Amino acid sequence: QVQLVESGGGLVQAGGSLRLSCAASGSIASIADMAWHRQAPGKQRELVARITSGGTTNYADSVKGRFTISRDNAKNTVLLQMDSLRPEDTVVYYCNADVREWNLRRRDYWGQGTQVTVSL
Repeated sequence: QVQLVESGGGLVQAGGSLRLSCAASGSIASIADMAWHRQAPGKQRELVARITSGGTTNYADSVKGRFTISRDNAKNTVLLQMDSLRPEDTVVYYCNADVREWNLRRRDYWGQGTQVTVSL
């Protein structure tokens, strides 16, 4: 079994910054893609940013130039640096990891979510 634990959410004023962190632990042989998604109430979960094990990244158009995703493969962690935050970034953010476990099973895991609130 694998657990993803997120931290770093909170309240910030518009234009400010937050950094989200997600640490994966458990029966991990390797992790392919890691990503951050977000979901507003009543809406579908959307991809914010993704990073491959080799470091290739892609971003949602709405966050390009403002958010930066990075990872530490040795520590099985993924970070999301969020700058120039806007009120519309106010949602719950979820960490996601494509994990190959030691029993060779490959599975998508999700964190519990962390709330980000951006005030005017």
